[in-house]
Order: sequence, then C-alpha cells, then structure tokens
Amino acid sequence: MLRLITDFDGPIMDVSPRYYHVYQSCLEKVKHPNQTINQLSKAEFWKLKRSRVPERKIGLMSGLDPTQAEDFARLRRDTVHNLPYLVYDTIIPGAIAALEQVQKLGFDLAVMTMRKEKELNAAFEQYDLARFFPADRRYCLPNNYIKTADVKDKPLLMARALKELPVASDVWMVGDTEADIVAAKTHNVKAIGVLSGIRDRNQLELHQPDFILDNLQQAVNKITSLIPLTY
Repeated sequence: MLRLITDFDGPIMDVSPRYYHVYQSCLEKVKHPNQTINQLSKAEFWKLKRSRVPERKIGLMSGLDPTQAEDFARLRRDTVHNLPYLVYDTIIPGAIAALEQVQKLGFDLAVMTMRKEKELNAAFEQYDLARFFPADRRYCLPNNYIKTADVKDKPLLMARALKELPVASDVWMVGDTEADIVAAKTHNVKAIGVLSGIRDRNQLELHQPDFILDNLQQAVNKITSLIPLTY
C-alpha cells in the first residue's frame, strides 16, 4: 500500500485571498483617520509573505508608523485564522483532479494540517472534501489546542499518524512550508514542497525536500512516475 499525506492549506486550498483580505482589514483598523497609507497590491503582499518578511515590516512598508506596525502585526495574527475569514479561501486549480487521480490509483490518502478541527470541517463542508478523507484520515489540531510553533506541532501530528495508520510500503508528504518538510524528514518520510502555497522556492530549499514542484498535481505525477503501480 502506498500512502500520500498532504497538507491542506497550500497544496489544496489557496489562502492568499484570505490573507490579503485580512491585511487590508487590519490596515484600515490601525491607521489614523485621514492617514495616507501605501496599501500593497495583492501580488506585492503575497510575494512578501512567501519570502517570510515579518508582519511588522509589511506594516511599515504599507505606511504605518512603528507603533501602528506592532498593532497591525498583532491584530493580523489574532484575526487571520478566525472562522469568518475562512470563506475567502479557494480551491487551488487542479487540486481536486489530483486527489481524484490518487484515489482512483488506490493510494491511501490522508490530510495533515495545522488547522483546528472546526476550521478544517468548515472547508470540508464548503467544498465536499470528505469524499477524499474519511474521519480517520484527517490529522488536525483539537479546537482547544494551544499552538507552539508549526515546526514543533506538525512532527507530533506526523508521529501520531504513522502510529495509527496501517503500515504502508511507501509514504510521501506534500506540503508548502518548512513545517511539512521537517515533519516528514523527522520521521523518514519522503517530502515534496509545492510552490502553490505560502513559501517561495528559496524558503523551501533551505529545508531540502526531496523535490520542489509547482503544485499537488505535479507532485502526484512525480510520485506515480517513480513508483511502479503494481499494488
């Protein structure tokens, strides 16, 4: 049995509309009345996010003063994952077709995400994704979980998954951040970084995944090209 574990945000969901909407909203909330600001375009903003430019610096680049930039960073951090904003996420083109492909090929398919359960369920209901991931193939955080850092929390999810899931002859992890790569490499799982999410190539290269590809569909194509489908 072959297993594909995929992150949710990045390989499947495009979170850039949500992040940009929250950016705009937080700018409006922290600026002074009649203050002139330099709102970045979505492309400019997302390029900065993907290269891990700190929120405070993004605030400064947007015309906020240092105190406002601190407030902006804190407000953004407290807001971006709130349920009302999740509706801005969209499915990445080709992601559903890629999931259908691996499902048809007989892969054991699991999702592993730093979303909390209620956040993951909201997207599953909106986009009918339970057909790919039954309840015992969803690895996310409990609603009351206190996050530390993704690079610490995600390896714990990976350990739990590998303990609970049936033994597989080959396991691949597809994700868009350093946390996905660290989680995979910590547990000797092959890692593919995809460029459809919140990290650019330079950031992914720092963590040396087995491959860096554009999206989930390319990742599936790469895996199937390397593995004889004789199971």
